[in-house]
Amino acid sequence: MPKLFYLGPQTSYTDVAKELFKKEFNLCDYEDVERKTITAVANELSNLEDDNSFAVLPIENSIEGVVKESIDNISRIENKDIKIQAECIVPINHCLVSYAEKINDIKTIISHPQAVSQCFDYIYKTFGNDIEYKSESSTANSIKNLTPENKTVAGIGSRYSAEFYNKPIIEENINDEKFNQTRFLLIGKKSLRTDREYKTSIYFATENKSGALCKILQILEKYHINMTHISSRPSKKILGEYTFYIDFDGKISDLKIAKAVFEILQNVKTFKHLGSYPVAPKIM
Repeated sequence: MPKLFYLGPQTSYTDVAKELFKKEFNLCDYEDVERKTITAVANELSNLEDDNSFAVLPIENSIEGVVKESIDNISRIENKDIKIQAECIVPINHCLVSYAEKINDIKTIISHPQAVSQCFDYIYKTFGNDIEYKSESSTANSIKNLTPENKTVAGIGSRYSAEFYNKPIIEENINDEKFNQTRFLLIGKKSLRTDREYKTSIYFATENKSGALCKILQILEKYHINMTHISSRPSKKILGEYTFYIDFDGKISDLKIAKAVFEILQNVKTFKHLGSYPVAPKIM
């Protein structure tokens, strides 16, 4: 049976994305396989033997930007047949969840670091500096592991998680920006057909010299290619050397995209086509 690997536990935002992918691409007969970290999910991709299995990874949040652990792991996948096959967007609405009788009783907040960052203004206005932070692998775990015995601890996560694990919600919609969304990727070997518009993702490193990145952007502009995302990551080899992750509209098989990629290849040290895949519908 083909598998769908995802960052658990059940009711995590990645679990929500997984269910959206299953519904849209008719993957309901797939076996769900939970992993505790993004890296563990990505490692399943590196060892993927089944051509029909997929992994679900968060890639970008509208507030915090690129999910560093995801892009680092995706860039390290050596099997060229493994590509991004689809994306979806999940609205993020965080809740403060705790057994505390009063909100002022809370002394420790546990959640995924991204969730804490997305609620930082709320946390500071509510608790000031008198709060301890502890990291958890997912928002769902931070809620799942709450106990009635410890009334000074709170988790941050979704209403779905709180209701599923029967935990009390102290306050809803605590994220600093109400229009908070996370983009998720479905990654594997199997192509998925759809009539939607496509986007392409690439990952590359340039020479560490003036104008190197500008040259790549000029190539995209030359062919009137709309770039939808750009982020950089340290090369992890030399201080000050960076790699770049770019999304742009179109398929790798489109003539103008193919021409642009050919020129980009002449101007970079390393290059990886991460995938061409259907664009997720926008959520208003």
